[in-house]
Amino acid sequence: MRTKCWRASAGTRAERLCCAWNEDGSSAHSRQLESDGGRLLFTRAPDGAWLWAMELDDDFDRIGPRVLEWIARDRRTLPERPVFQPYPPELAARLAQSAWPEAGQDAEAVLDAFEREVGPYPFGNGHPRFYGWVNSPPDPIGVLGDALASAMNPSCAGGNHAAVHVERAVVRWLAVALGFPPNAGGLLVSGGSMAALTALAVARHARSGVDVREEGLHGGPRLRVYRSGEGHGCYQKAVEMLGLGRRSLHAVPTDAALRMVPEALAAAIDEDVARGERPMAVVATAGTVNTGAIDPLEAIADVCAARGVWLHIDGAYGAPAALTDEHRAVLSAIARADSVAIDPHKWLYVPVECGLVLVKEAAAMRDTFSLVPPYLRTEGQDDGAAAGGVSAGPWLSEYGFQQTRGFRALKLWMAMKRRGQAGYRAAIAHDIAVARHLADTLRARPTELEVWEPQGLSIVCFRCAPAALRGNEAALDTLNRRVVERVQLGGEAFLSSTVLGGKVYLRACVVNPRATHADVEALVTAVVEAAR
Repeated sequence: MRTKCWRASAGTRAERLCCAWNEDGSSAHSRQLESDGGRLLFTRAPDGAWLWAMELDDDFDRIGPRVLEWIARDRRTLPERPVFQPYPPELAARLAQSAWPEAGQDAEAVLDAFEREVGPYPFGNGHPRFYGWVNSPPDPIGVLGDALASAMNPSCAGGNHAAVHVERAVVRWLAVALGFPPNAGGLLVSGGSMAALTALAVARHARSGVDVREEGLHGGPRLRVYRSGEGHGCYQKAVEMLGLGRRSLHAVPTDAALRMVPEALAAAIDEDVARGERPMAVVATAGTVNTGAIDPLEAIADVCAARGVWLHIDGAYGAPAALTDEHRAVLSAIARADSVAIDPHKWLYVPVECGLVLVKEAAAMRDTFSLVPPYLRTEGQDDGAAAGGVSAGPWLSEYGFQQTRGFRALKLWMAMKRRGQAGYRAAIAHDIAVARHLADTLRARPTELEVWEPQGLSIVCFRCAPAALRGNEAALDTLNRRVVERVQLGGEAFLSSTVLGGKVYLRACVVNPRATHADVEALVTAVVEAAR
């Protein structure tokens, strides 16, 4: 809808209409009138003058096709453009100094500004040679799903409308795919960080030994959360935000492949119990973001089961690999977890934001968060939905912190239906195969490059190690820091870096079905040239 705003000045039709409306002696502060081409809206300004606006309903008809054309052209031409280019300083300065316009602009002008100032400078993760962090391209049908969800614009706190049922469906689909019961608790959230916070909040409620919601944590024993040094940093944030304190996080040693050592975990839990502390949760990882390592989930599940400790599995990146024939067995122990985090906006290629937290015992999840004030309570909210009722069972907002929730489920539902399990199985296997080809290409240049072993899932870590610098770790670290910056700014490819064993490594994560062997070979060429 297009809106144009004016101040009604003396002698204008708008001013005469305003005055005529006020001649009846009323003290109305706003009026509206249907007019040719739209609706006239009149509002009193603080100084008593009338402001008026005309809303026109043709923006979708005029601008919608242009937006779709831009999206299609962007996807089509992206491989021909630089993978990444920094936002121009002059545009950044202009935005930093800009003010909110007083008068509205025509939608065409707004879209012109987008095409000049925003669209040409993306993050880069849609490009087939973007391998930084864990950022996949958006599935085209997910992009359209996002637009449809925005057009519907429901609040997904609860109720008995389509969005609620769609979310329950995709939560159930993914729960079953990972071996969880169909009636497990689950919620779509912003991403892995919110999934971590939600899951550990449930673990605190269920395993703290006190009524946290009523009494807090005062006077109880120190609660312990166990995670290896390769676990994601969001779990430290979650522990801090839940009031447990950073000292409650127990770092468990890893083996040479950077996987948590179950025997060390068992010993740590037993030692903490002997000191009078209370083990609350273990965070195991199904695909670390550093190297793609998969913790020995079965053995860790045994340790937790024997000691009554909550097991949370961080599968934000790696859990979807359970769909593949190769990784199904090693990831099958996800089914033994009490909770799991998955990021569909990573390896299911759904546009951000779209994370998922699953909790095996739905009642524990609801007990942790449910708070329904009278103004939100509706029939059917407690006992399930009667046909045609306003609510379809407990509200989704009773299973997490957020009350007003967007329609995240639609893009995921559309993507899952479009690809099917077979489509995802093939796409994820493709990404793993491309990553292995990258590792093989790097190994073929042993005098220049070193690959971190073992290579895991679709992540490849490596470093430039020319013969002249071997043995000089400080010089090698400096070289690799310089190489990653040169590659990132060069536009031919994009990767990130990490530290393994105290050494700087380059890191490439392939989560892009459009990436090819030629693309990762181009990355190797860019790295070698940047090292010279």
